[in-house]
Amino acid sequence: MKLPPLLVVDDEKNMRLSLETVLRAEDYDVRLADSAEAAIKRLDEEEVFMVITDARLGGMSGYEFLKEAARKKPGLPILMMTAYATPKLAVEAIKNGAIDYLAKPFDPDELLHAVARCAERHQLLAENAALKARAGESYGLQHIIGDAPKIRELRQLIQTVAPTDATVLILGESGTGKELIAGAIHTLSRRTGQTYIRLNCAAIPETLLESELFGYERGAFTGAHRTKRGYVEEADGGTIFLDEIGDMSRPLQAKLLRFLEDGSFTRVGGTQELRVNVRLIAATNRNIVEAIRKGDFREDLFHRLNVMQFRPPPLRERSADILILAGHFLRQFSIRLGKTITKISEPAQAALVAHSWPGNVRELRNVLERAVILESGDEITPASLPDFEVESRLREGRGAGDLRRPLSPGEPGLSLSDALVRFEREMIQSALNKTGGNLENAAGELGLPVSNLKYKMSRLDLPLDGAVDGGSI
Repeated sequence: MKLPPLLVVDDEKNMRLSLETVLRAEDYDVRLADSAEAAIKRLDEEEVFMVITDARLGGMSGYEFLKEAARKKPGLPILMMTAYATPKLAVEAIKNGAIDYLAKPFDPDELLHAVARCAERHQLLAENAALKARAGESYGLQHIIGDAPKIRELRQLIQTVAPTDATVLILGESGTGKELIAGAIHTLSRRTGQTYIRLNCAAIPETLLESELFGYERGAFTGAHRTKRGYVEEADGGTIFLDEIGDMSRPLQAKLLRFLEDGSFTRVGGTQELRVNVRLIAATNRNIVEAIRKGDFREDLFHRLNVMQFRPPPLRERSADILILAGHFLRQFSIRLGKTITKISEPAQAALVAHSWPGNVRELRNVLERAVILESGDEITPASLPDFEVESRLREGRGAGDLRRPLSPGEPGLSLSDALVRFEREMIQSALNKTGGNLENAAGELGLPVSNLKYKMSRLDLPLDGAVDGGSI
């Protein structure tokens, strides 16, 4: 984790420059101030990990500076130097917040030892804050739940790609677990002990996204009263996950493309080229090919991001995992909400499997949370589930009868949900006609269990009268 600079305060120019030389030789980034007043202003403008100050300064004294700095930046380590060392002054300095007290002249090694202690303290505090921020977050293969072949392949690919530093692009519908995949990649990588930062590009206004990502210099825009490091600097040595990257503006895409080449960038309003070592994972739920064709997304950026591609399947393509996931969420929410619900009834299972899940795993999770809250018994019943039929059909000015007409894809005002209901009805009716009304054969044609076909027919108001169940009337 890269250290912020340290600040040296001394009204003697030669001393300032000597200290700067000694500290820069140890790769510390150094800022200089010739007075306490200038130092206080500098603290308002830029983050520093410690201050080294003389006790006697023109204007505000070093002791007064200690009090003001402690008020402005509580906990900031300040090292006091003086050519007039006495036990009484040392006690006064410590009382006012100094972490140490050096008598001039002092051995440079003594100074560097004190600075190293402050640097280590800053690193530990930063790492602790990062760990606290990640506390409770679950990132691991064990949280990518399911037994579908595509899910097993996905877990294997994560294990293969994670130990490398390859850039990753995750393409998939909303709610399919893109964030879980990114987190698992970081957890299984060599960077797992370093910072992991997530940034939703769609959640931050376009005008602010660049400054949040790459930071800004003081005075870069109205309100930029101090230099601020961006997320890429905070993630140096670790991983940054850019979710909904398809919503990023083209000018910022160009800057990101340059950053991906060698890790170099400039802060907003700055001219100095900076460089970090960050692994980038990006994700979007947009149709990336269509976005490139429309000119909304740069093709060269797509190819640069697309070193390793992950495509988590939508829940409708892994229907065998619906009940596995439902069971997992049931256990999770039962414990969290203090309930003793242990199972999902067969009718409720049929309702869950029959639903098309346009919101994918996230929607299923919300449905189970709702069911656990509402259920008063020891098993989930259909009464505790949402009325999927009403939700799929409820549109202003449109009733169930409207969905019985033949499907016309270009029909004005036809919603996606209505079209899916009507298409589902026509597929079932076609399978029944093809099999002479044999439910078992029709279910085989549709790839459904017979019980789920019966549930769907009931939900879609398709008559069961006259249908043949497994060859017997």
